[in-house]
Amino acid sequence: MKYKLLNFVRQLALILLVIWTVVSLVTLLIELVPGTPATTILGETATAEQIANFNAKHGLDKPAFFISYGENGFTWNGLDNRYADYWGGLFQGDLGRSFRTDRPVLDMILERYPATIQLAVASMIVAIGIALPLGVLAGTNKNGLIDNAASFIALLGISLPTFVIGPFLVYIFAVKLGWFRPGGSLYPEDIILPAVTLGAALSAILTRMIRSSVIEELGEDYVRTARAKGLSERKVVYKHVLKNGLIPVVTILGLQLGVLLAGSIITEKIFSWQGLGLLLLEDGIAKRDYRLVQGCVLVISLTYIIANSLTDFVYRRLDPRIRLS
Repeated sequence: MKYKLLNFVRQLALILLVIWTVVSLVTLLIELVPGTPATTILGETATAEQIANFNAKHGLDKPAFFISYGENGFTWNGLDNRYADYWGGLFQGDLGRSFRTDRPVLDMILERYPATIQLAVASMIVAIGIALPLGVLAGTNKNGLIDNAASFIALLGISLPTFVIGPFLVYIFAVKLGWFRPGGSLYPEDIILPAVTLGAALSAILTRMIRSSVIEELGEDYVRTARAKGLSERKVVYKHVLKNGLIPVVTILGLQLGVLLAGSIITEKIFSWQGLGLLLLEDGIAKRDYRLVQGCVLVISLTYIIANSLTDFVYRRLDPRIRLS
């Protein structure tokens, strides 16, 4: 009990440290970007009064951090700075307002996040659907023709990045065959091409993992015992080998799900998928809406942290050796 409590406190402290680091680094990097949000959003023709009103409205007339450096050296600003104001908003569940649209950043993120979840889940289903049979076939036919073919497919999937697979699928299935639209997220079938794009890359990693796990488990004593009892090879593999062999694969699945949920920016851009990644790229970075960038990066980091923590929890539940250690 004491160990579990200590482990929980340690994980909580690590999560808080990561959140603090992310917020601090993003804020610092934004401050280092040349130009100001006012001139970027209002345009070069904006008057001094318009810029002053914009800065006052969004709190940009305050110093960036607790300490600032100017002609008179270092100056202590106390709590009257943008960094402290942002943290004050975070503690109240407020990510601020968009510089460009003046909408709450949290509302904008919540509008796009369901689309990212849909794409992540669909991609994971595609990846598992490809990797599970390929990995099992490769593992049960070690160094055979099927194993070599599966290894080639996996190597191909790892070698080809999403910005190559995506346009290729668009060209074949949207432009040439006309089966799907080249982009968008209005209709249910729009998710197929981006899900296959992401799932193909992930399936390559999972195939290699499943293959290695199956080969390792087939050499265990319990497999020989099961075969000695007269169980068919199919039952040995799918009832015993996979049950134990998929435990390490859970870790990869959880981490990759965190990556997918965090927003696959390139894939969402290629297919104009209206998810969190596209929001960050087009509405945040491209338009220099720094408050939106801060909010998106923070949510992406939290997503990955939560997915990682849940993966660790599931892994401990599945593997008694980890649970009792």
